[in-house]
Amino acid sequence: MDYATHYDVGDRKRDGGINEDSVAVSVFEQGHRGGFRGYDRDDSDGDETGEPDETADRADGTGSGDSGSGGDEPADGGSSAAEGGDDETADGRDEHPANRSAAVFVLADGAGGHDAGDAASYIATTAVCEHLAGTAVSAARSDPGGFDVAVDEPLPAPPRAGEMESAVAEAVVAAHREVLEYAADAGEQAHATVVAGVCVGGRCHYGWVGDSRAYVVNAARDEILPLTTDHAVVQRLREAGEIDDVEALVHPRGNEITRALGGSGRADPETATVDVETATVPLYREDVLLVTSDGLLDAQTEAAKLYEWYVEAGRDDEMAAVVRDRAVTDGEIREAVLSAPSLGDAAERLVELANDRGGKDNCSTILLHDGTLPPTPEDPPARAAGARHSVAERETLVEQD
Repeated sequence: MDYATHYDVGDRKRDGGINEDSVAVSVFEQGHRGGFRGYDRDDSDGDETGEPDETADRADGTGSGDSGSGGDEPADGGSSAAEGGDDETADGRDEHPANRSAAVFVLADGAGGHDAGDAASYIATTAVCEHLAGTAVSAARSDPGGFDVAVDEPLPAPPRAGEMESAVAEAVVAAHREVLEYAADAGEQAHATVVAGVCVGGRCHYGWVGDSRAYVVNAARDEILPLTTDHAVVQRLREAGEIDDVEALVHPRGNEITRALGGSGRADPETATVDVETATVPLYREDVLLVTSDGLLDAQTEAAKLYEWYVEAGRDDEMAAVVRDRAVTDGEIREAVLSAPSLGDAAERLVELANDRGGKDNCSTILLHDGTLPPTPEDPPARAAGARHSVAERETLVEQD
């Protein structure tokens, strides 16, 4: 699992401000038999230009390995034959991979204006990772057939999507209670948004509270898909048809959220809960999973003026183009990710983009990519938040009396 993180206090807060965002990634990397296969995003046998890479990993597993730190993408060392056989798929890859990953990711944004938003985000990321790391490893371990290995010891069946989503939600609720306990002890208010999940077995099981976001950016289809919908006032106004998409980019109430972890500590930390929205989507070889705080989208320091000008202009197309040019749009995010030579470069570009547009708030990003997954199908299932899923994608549940 190749990944990168980047975070910045934001240009407007650079003098005397603090970064209330927090990020965490925990990766379980398992190698077996043939050695490391590599994670090139373009799936070539060399670098981004197609030239051979002299640092490609050797069949014995040595070489550059997984960067895991935002450096240059490791080159694809090819699909070396495993000791147990050399079966290959139609696209030339080993049927049984030489390495596979499971990852836990968490991004939290401390709510600005409250006493201890930075503490809330820190607690959220560490608590969620602690709760989910074992879940991720157990889910990967439950499928030894992925390596074509027969083991004698009994293993639990691979968890269903609903079970994984429940695990994510339980981890977020546990973090919520820890934040409340801290707030009560400190006598402060502590709030944070969160996006968290587990990537394992070619699927991402995730949940969120607040207006931090997750996207999937797919190179094969040149598209970006939002995986979350904001728990925010602006989102409610959009859904009610009271504002359009352009207004949503620069709305004066863009910093108001309707749901968050933590609080003032008045709730009982042992029984308090929070409504966690969850979902599961398949992931493919050409996908980059992007998680970001709202500082990327809400970067424009002149948002209020742009909103006023757009409304006064009768919401015409010319002024809409001006707003889109000055705000950060999903299209620009897609381009920044797909054009970057590495995940590390993409993470830096996104933060730079936010600062170029004003840097109004802290900005944090997590990007993950797994080049060992199957390629994107010609007709992939619906993955965007709010999309209607086909009957074939639904799990069958048995309710017993």
